[in-house]
Amino acid sequence: MNRVLLILLVCVVGFASCKKAVSEVDKINVQAGVDNKIILDYLATNSLSSTAKQLDSAGVATGIYYVVLAPGTGNALFTNSTNITVDFTGKELTTGKLFTNANNFHATYALGAVIRAWKLAIPQIKKGGRIRILTPSRYAYGAYDQPDIGLPANSVVDFDITLIDVTN
Repeated sequence: MNRVLLILLVCVVGFASCKKAVSEVDKINVQAGVDNKIILDYLATNSLSSTAKQLDSAGVATGIYYVVLAPGTGNALFTNSTNITVDFTGKELTTGKLFTNANNFHATYALGAVIRAWKLAIPQIKKGGRIRILTPSRYAYGAYDQPDIGLPANSVVDFDITLIDVTN
């Protein structure tokens, strides 16, 4: 009798713990849908749908939208080791809250060391160019809070970047 109760207890516990777990991929896909809706609504509300272009990476749509405000000049070859000197602001798209800016400091970064949205979008302009990048959370800071700059997890961000210089 004790064996039967033990087997029954193990089965009950086993079945109770068999609820479907949500995978990380599922979470990312759900957030991608949320981010995409936020960006598309913003583009429509602000009459940017006709000027914004969506970036793709190896033929796959990223959900990153950009508007070239000034193309810049010259020939620029961009690699991960390319140094970019930029002036920029970053705002949370849904609230408009400014969370970062260069304050005309003209910060220099290796292109390989910046967030993925910048890596993909900055090569769309040349030295002296200016670009606005509407960035889904997965191409910015993802599901991680950024307490130092006051940015919550899964924030869709809007960057306005001026490319001051490009050096290889």
